[in-house]
Formats: sequence, structure tokens, C-alpha cells
Amino acid sequence: MTRVLLYTGKGGVGKTTSAAGTATLAALRGLRTLVLSTDAAHSLSDAFDSEVGPEPTEIDDLLFVQQIDVQRKFEQSWGDIQNYLRSVLHMVGVDPIEAEELTVLPGAAEVLALLQVRDHVRSGRWDVIVVDCAPTAETLRLLGLPEALNWYLDRIFNAERKMMRTFRPFLNRGSSIPMPDDTVFDALRRLQADLSDIRTLLAGPDASVRLVLTPEAVVVAEARRSLTRLSLYGYRVDGVVANRVFPAAGADTWRRQWVAAQRGILEEVADSFRPLPIWESPYRVCEPVGVEELAAFAVEMYGGDDPFARATDDTSLWVDRHIDTDGRTYTLTMPLPLASADELELARHGDELIITVGSYRRVLPLPAALARGVVAGARLDEGRLQVRFSPREAARPVAPEVPSGAGPLESAQELAQGLTAEYHEARTRREAAR
Repeated sequence: MTRVLLYTGKGGVGKTTSAAGTATLAALRGLRTLVLSTDAAHSLSDAFDSEVGPEPTEIDDLLFVQQIDVQRKFEQSWGDIQNYLRSVLHMVGVDPIEAEELTVLPGAAEVLALLQVRDHVRSGRWDVIVVDCAPTAETLRLLGLPEALNWYLDRIFNAERKMMRTFRPFLNRGSSIPMPDDTVFDALRRLQADLSDIRTLLAGPDASVRLVLTPEAVVVAEARRSLTRLSLYGYRVDGVVANRVFPAAGADTWRRQWVAAQRGILEEVADSFRPLPIWESPYRVCEPVGVEELAAFAVEMYGGDDPFARATDDTSLWVDRHIDTDGRTYTLTMPLPLASADELELARHGDELIITVGSYRRVLPLPAALARGVVAGARLDEGRLQVRFSPREAARPVAPEVPSGAGPLESAQELAQGLTAEYHEARTRREAAR
């Protein structure tokens, strides 16, 4: 299988150099390698000091580089939907230029660029694919969008299509606004299938994300948040690159102070991201440019490690079943490294568990065994969120053991009571509607 590595980090920390260097090292080790970029800045051509086009371009033995033509991919996947939306906006008097802007789905172009990664993996042509992603915030939105859009499409697609087939003849006669035809719905279905493919690929065992940082407090803080949020969406982080590390200082007092400050932050990085490997790259007078310098950069950074080995840790969620006084109960566990309870919120809506960490939210469809039960407790302990489900007959909430300083999760019993009450209220409404 093709190994897929995604590099991201705060802007300016050297993620493009890290991605390019890793790809160069892979080619030197005899692996047929492709490195491409989803970053609009398109810095790969600068890193390799070579012209790069929209198709894979060989710049050295076994080493190919590609700058994805995002606009072309966007038009292929979103064009039919966008044309329909433009026609609707035109009928209600929206200026054509404004309509063009309004029908561009935010983040869609970057997500659709990942379709190229999927196609390259399917081709079987490559041993390693290295992706130079956009800066961290954009990457988090990028990787979270496939699941989020699928959530909406799953809910609107089938009902909307059935309704349109029934009422389209009447709506077309009674309104000047064009109704979507099967071409639009087919485009939505293709988009949904594409998004599912991306999600499956990037959350699979052959793909992983690497965080690139520099020894600066603000940068490290963002990398910590990124680890938590990538884990929230089920993506595997298998290493951290610490770039621009100062070498040991001589007698110069000013330099010693800088080195000491960086060492303190690097110790914090090691504590925060343990047990992930931390690969250090020394500060250079000039950025490495070209195949030879990028190869030297990667060799020094990885040392004796194999950067292309599959990660062995499992970042996916799992469910444990056990029997207690309430009968058969289940515990859903999700890794959330470095998460703090004061930024974590949980809610239950029907057959879904809504998990929010800061400004990022994941809607998690529950397996049937859990969906039939009620939430009886929750805890966040040692980087793992555990949510306990009891049978409906045993709807008595159980106060979980919560570590000290757990913030809002100390009220897990109240949460379970509220969710149980919400369930009974919804059930009463459904029975009354019958």
C-alpha cells in the first residue's frame, strides 16, 4: 500500500521544507515518491528550485513533484452544483459577480485537491506520497470538512431528491425559479462519495499527519491544540518536527540565553507530545534549496529513524462491553490527547453524540448498541474521553470518577440526567404525534 504523509504547522515554521526533504529522502532510498501541495502559496517549486506543473513532474530519480490545479478540480466536482446555484441567484436579481462569489463553497477547493491524493493512491504508481498541507488552521478545517459535509448530505439528499421528483412539475409551472434536476443531485452524490473516500484514506492505517513547529511558545501552543483536534476527527499524528533548533552555544552569553530558552521549550514539547518521536532540525544560515540540500536536511533531521514506517498506535475510537448492576453497559472511548475538560462539551441528539473541543465539533453516529441506551456518565482521563451508556431500563445516571480539575465534566451526572430527560421528552413528543 502507498504510504501517505501529511505535513502541517503554523505558517512560516518550515513545513514545506520538511515535506520536500522527506520526499527527497524517500526517493534516495529507492521509493517511487510524489510530493504535492494543497497550500495556495505553492512553495514546492521554490524549495526544489525547479519548475513544477499541475501534473507530476520528475525532477530527480524516482522523485516527482506536483502543484495541484485546484481550480480545475473544483470545476469538475462542483461545477454542476455551482451552475444551478448561480441560476437561482440570477433569477432573484443577484449581480453575476456576487453570485460567482456566493456559490464558492469555503474550503471546498482545498478538499477537492485531496481527491488527487486519492487518485494517486488508487493508481498504485507510488510507494510514498508526501502532502505539503496549508497552515494548521486551514488544514484542520480541510480535514474536518469531509465528515461535516457528509453529515449534511446524508440528511438532505434522499429527502430532497424524493420531494423534487414528486413536486418538480408543479413547482416548475408555478415558479420562475429553476428546480434542481437529476444532474445536480448526481453531482451531490458524486461529491458525497468523493468526500467519503478522502475520509477513509486519510484516517486509515497507511496515512498519518506530522506537525512541524519551531521552539517558540506560541507555535508550540498551536501544535498542542492541533494534536487534540486532529485526534477529535480520527486522524493519526505520528511525529513532530522541531525545526530551526539552535546548536550548542559557545562562550557568547547572548547565544547561550537563546539556546537555554529553546531547550526549555523543547523539554515542554517532549513532555507534551510523548510518546510521539520528536525530530529536531538545526538552525541553518540559509534555507535548504534543491534536491541535495533537502536530502541533507532530512538525513540530519531523522537520524537513524525510519520516517516511512507505518505508525503502530491506534487513534480510532472503540467500544467496550461489560456487565454491572444496571445490566449490559457500554463504554465508548476516544483518544483526545492534551484536551482539557474546560474546552470539552458533550451532547446527545437522537442516535448521535456531539463532541465539541473549543471551536471544533464532531458529530459521531452511534453504533446501534449505544444508540439504544442512554448516557450514564462521562470522564476525561489521561487524554482519553470515556462516555458510558446504560440500558434505557436502567436510566439512573451514574456519577463517574472524574480527575481533579476536570471542569465541566465534573457535572457528568447532570449531563447524563439532562440527556436522559431530553430523550424521554423527545419520545413523548413522538408518541403524541402518532
